[in-house]
Amino acid sequence: MLRVVALADQWRAIEAELPERWDEARLRVTINDESVAERAAALLGPANPGRRGKVISITVTRGGSGTSPYLLQRLLRRLDSELIDGWLVLVSTTEAKEAVPPERASLAASWDAELAKLPDDWTDIHAELGLASTDYLERAALLAAPLNPTRVPGKTAFRFRSARNFGYGTSAGMVRRCLQRLDEEGIRGSITILRVLSDTRPVATQGPVWYVGGRSV
Repeated sequence: MLRVVALADQWRAIEAELPERWDEARLRVTINDESVAERAAALLGPANPGRRGKVISITVTRGGSGTSPYLLQRLLRRLDSELIDGWLVLVSTTEAKEAVPPERASLAASWDAELAKLPDDWTDIHAELGLASTDYLERAALLAAPLNPTRVPGKTAFRFRSARNFGYGTSAGMVRRCLQRLDEEGIRGSITILRVLSDTRPVATQGPVWYVGGRSV
């Protein structure tokens, strides 16, 4: 027997059809097997769901406090990973009084734009990946692992290095692929190139080292 559509995929389909200015969405998850409904509610715990029998109610907010669209997607993935089947239904929505700001460019596109500003002979980059929400930190760290990212104290951000031809840092192509993975999961943020070197030629080393705040990066 085929399983129903994954709950995370159901949410993405619903989200794609929401009004452009949606601000809050009320959802109802009906679990097919009532014997696992309690477990499903526990997995959805960070969203503060309400439960009555096999029906679970959740409210998602776009920006500000509350359950973000991305957090809901992560939580529904937990149910999918435990093969908990159900149906997700949109109950109601509210719209913001003011237009929602337009979406930023994708992270991959932002990386392309940043590279286009650099001189043709760039060789080494120190960059920052800023994230739009703390909800993204754990998943972004996993998807961006090839960048060897480091957390930025006091900020919702990671920093990483990229090397064009030789030396310490991830290749520009792999950086773009990692950012595409974040884009594919709806992780929003920004890319900023903090430092760049051109025409470096390491000799018996892994490349140049920047010292920031007395520490090498």
